[in-house]
Amino acid sequence: METKNNKLRDATLVFLVKKSQGKITDICLAMKKRGFGINRWNGVGGKVGDKFNETIEQAALRETKEEINVLPKSLEKIAELSFYFPHNPAWDQAVHVYFVESWEGEPQESEEMLPKWFKAGELPFKKMWPDDIYWVPEVLNGNLLKATFQFGQGDVIQKKEINIVSEI
Repeated sequence: METKNNKLRDATLVFLVKKSQGKITDICLAMKKRGFGINRWNGVGGKVGDKFNETIEQAALRETKEEINVLPKSLEKIAELSFYFPHNPAWDQAVHVYFVESWEGEPQESEEMLPKWFKAGELPFKKMWPDDIYWVPEVLNGNLLKATFQFGQGDVIQKKEINIVSEI
């Protein structure tokens, strides 16, 4: 997919998951209550903070604690997603996606997010970002991936490219 050669802003996306016999059975999504992505179910996360001088992993931990009051014990990187919004390039971002199987605390509502557990096969895709239906099932099935999405006005996907990879 042709994209501009500008440096994308790094962001994080974290999903708490529960497994049984090696397969993901449940995933914690959170309803975004304000800002970018409002009224959509998603993982938790956000921008890597320049003001914090933090790594991508540190941002993932910080955002998870801030948004649902959970501190991940470990992060498993499962995907890298590049998002382009030609009508608003300030939204362009490289999202580093993680699963978390072990954490301290229980998910709690914050001013920004309302967490809820879903069965892996019963995700509310109609209330999620339109790209999620294309890549989330792949990572839930154990695949690692790199993907690029281009959105038009009204969050319509104009282009998509999804590649399953052997390592991230």
